[in-house]
Amino acid sequence: MRVTIRQIAEESGVSRGTVDRVLNNRGKVRPEVEERVRKVAEELGYKPNLLGRALIKMKENIKIGVILQDTGTPYLKTLSDGIKKAKGEVEDFGGTVIVKAVDYGNVEQTLAAMNKLKEAGIKGLVLMPINDKRVLQKIDQFTEEYGISVVTVNADVEDTKRICFVGQNSVQSGRAAAGLMHDILREEEGTIAVISGIETNTSLSDRIYGFCDDMKKISPKTEILDTKYCFEDDLIAAHLTESILNRYEDLSAIYITCHGEKGVCDTLRKHKKMKKVTIIACDLSRQNYRYLKNGDIKYLIGQDGRYQGYEAVMTLYRLLFNDEPPKKEHKYTDIIVKTKYNI
Repeated sequence: MRVTIRQIAEESGVSRGTVDRVLNNRGKVRPEVEERVRKVAEELGYKPNLLGRALIKMKENIKIGVILQDTGTPYLKTLSDGIKKAKGEVEDFGGTVIVKAVDYGNVEQTLAAMNKLKEAGIKGLVLMPINDKRVLQKIDQFTEEYGISVVTVNADVEDTKRICFVGQNSVQSGRAAAGLMHDILREEEGTIAVISGIETNTSLSDRIYGFCDDMKKISPKTEILDTKYCFEDDLIAAHLTESILNRYEDLSAIYITCHGEKGVCDTLRKHKKMKKVTIIACDLSRQNYRYLKNGDIKYLIGQDGRYQGYEAVMTLYRLLFNDEPPKKEHKYTDIIVKTKYNI
């Protein structure tokens, strides 16, 4: 037989209104009373009416905002696909998901988008963040002042009040790249270039840290050049590769943490260095699969962007619709390693 609020009220010695406020998190109840009511409800085996709760939430039209950095990369496409799928499911239950894109690394646009979404009445925000002091402060303000729960996706900013992160363990991804690079080169000495996107993307900076830290341990005589930034642009990546080759004729390898692989590969081919320079890259794209199959890229280290986008939105859905907080602070997704033999 289903346990009723009336039964819980009688056992707890409080009114049915008090039980309703406790079980549905409505209004303030003294801590000792709340504890007693919840204990009685648990002992009686009370199960919430999920259908009734869903109907209530549908009437509230809970809104979730999403802000993505528009990198124009294949990864962003898969991330957006996952968000689109989650958006459909949330809106089937009467919620709203509002997606906004900002220029890659643009702090002002990110802050403006956050303010617009707050004005639109969002209760939760999925954010592909920028590691900038103003953005970090805005995340804390959303949580502490406005009561808006924030989930970060792809890149994390741990020193904030965000409730959780959904994405790859980027430090570990960098370490995986270092191990693979060492196994390929098998040299006591060598020179490795690192090309990344932008400095304010913590996912990319974490990859660099993991890679450099492990390479220094397992191959201490290897020289790792200062990181160059291509802003996920093939033309800039090509120019950087050209400059590196002109200065370091004995270049052993390139680790590219972001989009820009075409620029790197085209330049190495132009200089007839493709077979002399090992490349490890990160994007799981059709283009990179072709490079992998041809032997131009030795390894791809990828991630499931579609799942990340979907799970980031659904984490907020479960919190806002079902009062179910995330069980983990970090929802790490798999580190996917591809070679020409498993594509």
